[in-house]
Amino acid sequence: MKKALVTGGAGFIGSHLVDLLVDRDTDVLVVDDLSSGSLDNLAAARRRGRVAVHVMDVTAPELRAVAARFEPDVVHHLAAQANVGRSLEDPVRDAEVNVIGTVNVLEAARAAGARKVVAASSAAVFGNPKRLPVTERAAQAPESPYGVSKKVMEDYLRLYRARYGLPYVLITPANVYGPRQDPGLEGGVVAIFTAAMLEGRRPTIYGDGSQTRDFVYVEDLVDAFARAADAGDGIRVNAGSGAETTILELHDTVAEITGFAGRPEFAAPRTGDIVRSVLDPSRAREAIGWEAWTSLRDGLTATVAWYRATRRS
Repeated sequence: MKKALVTGGAGFIGSHLVDLLVDRDTDVLVVDDLSSGSLDNLAAARRRGRVAVHVMDVTAPELRAVAARFEPDVVHHLAAQANVGRSLEDPVRDAEVNVIGTVNVLEAARAAGARKVVAASSAAVFGNPKRLPVTERAAQAPESPYGVSKKVMEDYLRLYRARYGLPYVLITPANVYGPRQDPGLEGGVVAIFTAAMLEGRRPTIYGDGSQTRDFVYVEDLVDAFARAADAGDGIRVNAGSGAETTILELHDTVAEITGFAGRPEFAAPRTGDIVRSVLDPSRAREAIGWEAWTSLRDGLTATVAWYRATRRS
């Protein structure tokens, strides 16, 4: 029987990964402090009896004992302080969660005899890239404490592989969207637009809307984590569509799907916002056999349908 420990497993991305792992006959231990995740996200998986939940901060020393008792084959590390603005306001807490938390997770994986760690990084490590699409070899020049903490994460993963023989794969997601994403969290522009339009409100676009992002559907993304458990070692891979979409194009597509007839409101650009972002996913194809298969329109249609159903229930 396969076993996986998923930190941040009650969150938006983590809960979809838990669903996929359960589908693939894996026993899962979720470690989550529920600061941004929710047990509701795990309801379906828990009904199937393959999921245990330990409510705990990843910085807690007790994590090592919890992991050792469970003896996971793989540790999927998704727990993070992922708000750029909050990292600027409180860089100490950002470092505690993202740096100290990562070291604690690696120590827990080592204590438990895990054969691999698969960890979530961020395109924030690249800052404003000089060339697009961004490859894994691009210069890392983070422009926020959050980006710095994610850069340090990779340094620790390399160290633990070299010193203790702990294999890893680091996954850099593009802008993730899909069911369960919280419109109140940073980066969830699809969820923000969808919630506003279904309520008949005009969404706000910061800047002129020409800024671009690479969008990847959450179910595609978690497949990359599952594949990385069995393929690749000592590498970073980008998990994106490889296509740029402007925020205005995104707005218009969501408006078409929701039937929203209004136009967006515009506000001044936010400090630190990246102008253009798109990831090169070719290494993911080569190293772990992954690529995004859900088109943006299909993913948005499924996402809007989920939000509509949630509003009715």
